Amino acid sequence: MSKELSRHEIREKALQALFPLDFNQELTKKDAINHALSLDQAEWVSEEEDSFVPKYLDELVDGVLNHKPELDQIIQKHLRSNWSIQRITKMDLIILRLGIYEMIYNQNVPDRVVLNEAIELAKTFSDDQSRKFVNGILSNVMKEINEAGENS
Repeated sequence: MSKELSRHEIREKALQALFPLDFNQELTKKDAINHALSLDQAEWVSEEEDSFVPKYLDELVDGVLNHKPELDQIIQKHLRSNWSIQRITKMDLIILRLGIYEMIYNQNVPDRVVLNEAIELAKTFSDDQSRKFVNGILSNVMKEINEAGENS
């Protein structure tokens, strides 16, 4: 059995690990990742809860957790004036955090790929309205990042 996950599958697992971490303050990152991996890769998690954790999965979960206030600030900046971050569904919020984290902190993945991946996550884990919302916010963030890069 190969333990190789695609980047798309890793993003799905990161989303599945980050979601419960947003609600349960007592949950550890390791437990959340192990749970996400065991959802459909149960053979990867032994009875001692030791699992194979792809490096990129650990990096995404760690990065989003460590930069959450900054990521939320960027999201809030791109919301309409009558919206607050508290109005965003948790799933959409986590998809946005994940996408913005990758755009800012991972230079190995083109922003357009990150945007498309976030839209795919929204299609899978949310609804059509969410897909459009995620696309709109991340497109604006991507445009801002590109403009900042051109001006520096």
